[in-house]
Amino acid sequence: MWDFSIGKTIGILLKTMPFILTRMVIYFAITLAFILATGVGAGIGYGVGSVSDSPESFAVWGGFFGMGLVGTAVYWAREWLLYMVKAAHIAVIVRLIDGEALPEGKGQVAYGREIVTARFGEANVLFALDQLIKGVIAAITGLIGGVAAFLPIPGLDGIARFANTVIRLSLTYVDEIILGYNIRTKSDNAWESSRRGLVLYAQNGLKMVKNAVWLSIFLWVLSIGVFLLALAPAAAILYLFPGEIAGYSFIIAIVFAWAFKAAVLEPFAITALMAVYFDTIRGQVPDPDWDAKLMGASEKFRALTESARGAFGGRPATA
Repeated sequence: MWDFSIGKTIGILLKTMPFILTRMVIYFAITLAFILATGVGAGIGYGVGSVSDSPESFAVWGGFFGMGLVGTAVYWAREWLLYMVKAAHIAVIVRLIDGEALPEGKGQVAYGREIVTARFGEANVLFALDQLIKGVIAAITGLIGGVAAFLPIPGLDGIARFANTVIRLSLTYVDEIILGYNIRTKSDNAWESSRRGLVLYAQNGLKMVKNAVWLSIFLWVLSIGVFLLALAPAAAILYLFPGEIAGYSFIIAIVFAWAFKAAVLEPFAITALMAVYFDTIRGQVPDPDWDAKLMGASEKFRALTESARGAFGGRPATA
């Protein structure tokens, strides 16, 4: 069915508990900000609209405005989150997957950030690299044949389209896996090692997609469960506001489930898939045919290649 070990993955995550707690604080703080901004915005909107015939509509728009402000702040903070939290966590996970001991006398979070800083330098460099990696993922999805390898039966177009959608959703964490490969290789050219990592992923795409689909289904089932559990407290918090605004409880429950998924479930998926990826590519070299396919299919991959060539005046990267 799948090639990852649930027990081993949980064991690695438990060893990175400082990062898990940091992520929980950050993402649940974001959730709290959404709740407060929605409630305050709705309250202000209701107050402003009290002079009208339908204050509830003003409250709804006020709530959406509050949520929009927080959403905008989170959007602008995404570069910092990637650099200071996600990549640093991945760096420590890579060390643990490889069986390396973490240094004593140094905080785990500080150690992870130290690796990321040494590897990528400024946050904007990592963010630009991550955006290029994300841009190549769609090309990889198309090149591995999508659902054709799983459903080689004619006349199943509707099922095939649905399955392809599941596959696309399951590729959410490919960029994190490639960043992990990037950190693991210790190459002095992050652009080139990312390019190689993407080729290796593509040439093992069917195996990686199979595991990613299983993990995606598993995580979404858990997220739905968290959403259902979050409905009760979210509704209780918003009970203080006018009746129609209770509908926001569904939105808040979704945000809460997202926070739990980002803080706990995503690191689980990344760790599991990264372990499968590292094990799969052991002893492999990038296939020139797949390299050529990606060059022809993806503008982002060509841009990544150009960046790799120009990083040191055309000098090849060293591991």
